[in-house]
Amino acid sequence: MPPALTITAPDVHGTAWTRSTVVPPPTLSGFIRTVSAPHQFALVMLSIALFVADLAPLELQRRIVNETLARGSARTIVLLASLYLATAFAMGALKLGLNVYRSYVSENAVRWLRRTLLQDFRDFAPDARPEEEGVQVSLVLAEVEPVGAFVGPSVSEPVLQGGIVAGTYAYMLFLNPLMAVMALAVFSPQMIFVPVMQQAINRRVVLRTYVLRRISGGIIGQPGSRLPRRQETRVDRIFSINMAIFKLKFSMNFLMNLMHHLGVAITLGLGGYLVIRGETELGTVVAVIAGLKQLNDPWGGLVDWFRELKVTQAKYGLLRSALEALSRPTA
Repeated sequence: MPPALTITAPDVHGTAWTRSTVVPPPTLSGFIRTVSAPHQFALVMLSIALFVADLAPLELQRRIVNETLARGSARTIVLLASLYLATAFAMGALKLGLNVYRSYVSENAVRWLRRTLLQDFRDFAPDARPEEEGVQVSLVLAEVEPVGAFVGPSVSEPVLQGGIVAGTYAYMLFLNPLMAVMALAVFSPQMIFVPVMQQAINRRVVLRTYVLRRISGGIIGQPGSRLPRRQETRVDRIFSINMAIFKLKFSMNFLMNLMHHLGVAITLGLGGYLVIRGETELGTVVAVIAGLKQLNDPWGGLVDWFRELKVTQAKYGLLRSALEALSRPTA
C-alpha cells in the first residue's frame, strides 16, 4: 500500500479539514459516512415526515367518495377536499426541501471526491504515462459524478420509499385484508426477477467503465486527426453494452408495470364483486386502487435505489482500484 498522506479536503459544510489517507475510504458506506454523516440524520427525519403525510390523501379520498355516495353534507365534502389540497401542498413543500437538501449533500460529495483525487494524482502520479493520464481524466470528470450523486439519497431514499410501501400496505390491510393479500401476491414475483436482471445490468456497467477508461487513455496516448481502428472498436463496444443495458432496464420496467396493472384488474374484479354483495364500500375499492398506485411508485423507487446502490458500489470499487494502481509506482 502507498504511504499515508495528509491532505486538505472540504467537509459537507464547505470548511477545510485534514485526513490522513491515500485513497477514499475502502467501502461505499464508509465514503458516505465520511462526507455526509451529519446530514443523513436530517434527511431521514424529513423522509419519515413525508411518508407519514403520504397516507393522509388515501383516507381523504375514501371519505370524500363515501360522503358523496351517501349524499352527505356539501360542507363536509368541501372541508375534506380543502384538507386534501392542504395535505398535497404540505407534501409538495416537504419533497421540495428534501430534494434540494439531497442535491446539496450529493454535490458536496462530488466536490470532496474530485479534490481528493486531484490531490492524490499530484502527489503520487506527477509523471504519469499518457494512458494513465487518460484514466485520471475519466476518474475526475466522469466517474465521480454517479458516485457522489448517490450520497444524497443513499439513506433517506429507502427510508422514504420503504415507509410509503409499509404504511400503504398496512392501510390496505385495515380497509380490506383480502384485497391487500391479493395485492401482495401480485407484487411477489418482482422479488425474483428484479435481482436477477439487476445483476446482469451491473456486469455490463462494470464492463462499460473499463472500456471508457481505455478510450480516455487512447485519446491522450494517441493524439491525431485520424481515429485508430482500436478506438473505433471500443466505441462500437460501448454502443453494444449500452443497448444491452437499455434492453434489460426497460424489460424490467415492463414486467413491473404489468404486475401493477394485473393488481388493479384483480382489485376491480374482486372489489366490484364485494360491493355488489354489500361486503365493502365503493370508497374502499377506490382507496385500494389508489393504494396500489401508491405502492407501485415507491416500490419502483426502491428497485431504482437498489439498482443504483449495486451499480455505485461497483463504480466506487473500480474508482478506488484505479487510484491505488496509479499511486503504486511511486510508493
